[in-house]
Amino acid sequence: MEKNYDVIVVGGGLTGIAAAIAAKRNGVKDVLLIERYGFLGGMATNGLVNPFMSYFKSGEPYEEEYQLTFGIFQEILDRLIELEGFKNKRTFDAEIMKLVLNRMVKEEDIDLLFHTYVADVQKEEENCIHSITVSNKAGLSNIRANMFVDCTGDADIAYMAGVPCKKGRDEDGYSQPMTMCFRIANVDRAKMPSRDKINELYTQAVKRGEINNPRENVLFFDTMQDDVIHFNTTRVVMKDATNPKELTEAELEVREQCWQMFHFLKKEVDGFQDSYFQVSAPQIGIRESRRIVGKYILTGEDVISGQKFDDSICYSAYCIDIHNPSGTGTIITQLQKGDYYGIPYRCLLPENIENLLVAGRPISSSHEAHSSLRVMPPCAGMGQAAGTAAALALESGIMPYQVESSLLRKKLIKDDSIRW
Repeated sequence: MEKNYDVIVVGGGLTGIAAAIAAKRNGVKDVLLIERYGFLGGMATNGLVNPFMSYFKSGEPYEEEYQLTFGIFQEILDRLIELEGFKNKRTFDAEIMKLVLNRMVKEEDIDLLFHTYVADVQKEEENCIHSITVSNKAGLSNIRANMFVDCTGDADIAYMAGVPCKKGRDEDGYSQPMTMCFRIANVDRAKMPSRDKINELYTQAVKRGEINNPRENVLFFDTMQDDVIHFNTTRVVMKDATNPKELTEAELEVREQCWQMFHFLKKEVDGFQDSYFQVSAPQIGIRESRRIVGKYILTGEDVISGQKFDDSICYSAYCIDIHNPSGTGTIITQLQKGDYYGIPYRCLLPENIENLLVAGRPISSSHEAHSSLRVMPPCAGMGQAAGTAAALALESGIMPYQVESSLLRKKLIKDDSIRW
């Protein structure tokens, strides 16, 4: 490819979608969005992650007036509703999501490359990315841009560019476990026992040695169809999602867990006798991998105390939610009822690469703070902020770290991404 771009966004999840659209709407002429799959949506589609975790103030889970994430994320919700792909303010249809996101990108005239990986990063100077090398069916090719936005979820571009990164908890480096979501159909909901009873049966099966999943309970959710149950209950621990060998091992292990769970449910739990295994996600879900070291590191204390920063570019009220990186158990720490916290613009700015923004779960944060901000609604908000900041920087001929956060916040408020 010979074309030079103003902005290249890598990663077509909700974060990358919001970043690319925001950049384009704010005057950036040439925007390229790169995605490794043949469809958009990130964990919402290739990970089959569902439903949206809280995008409301804590303690007010279903009241419109307490919603925290708006802007492009709200547009996605509105389009899902229009196509009957959203219900209960949380649950969405992944296939309709793919269609909605395709249409949104095409309407903005954003260049799009599917089935494409970034294989390398080139720097003319130590602190600026010059171009990226992509790998796809055409082989290897270099693409230049003035600004880059890393929405890969794993900080791939930042890592290749030499940005310092951390992984996992401080004591041993283990990240939160990976999970594959799957769905079981033709379930007789009327016959299903309570969650407590299902967990009791599950615990007994674990004690009998019939299940080797280290998760402590069975986590499941409703879907768009009444007879289909969504399971987010497998758990692969002590594997590094950025290590190709360990990621492969995790994929192999987790599919065995999916079917083991299905056979347990079909055999032991009322309502599942005539059910069938409908679908598993195209890839394992990754909660945590690399986190960049940026201009500010958001902490667990910032989250729980409901810190609002002068440079907050989006807000979240999701709890600290740490699935045990090495075994059984989940730590849940809620914010005060009705409270929420801000995510500073500085967390999107790597400490050493000037023309790169990082958005989504790899932003600069501690292990504890990451466990809260990693969910999709605030990630979409971060993406919109990153794309907007890239546009403001290009317009003024400056680098993202030189963009005044007050101006960025005013633009995000004007674009209804944040409202205060």
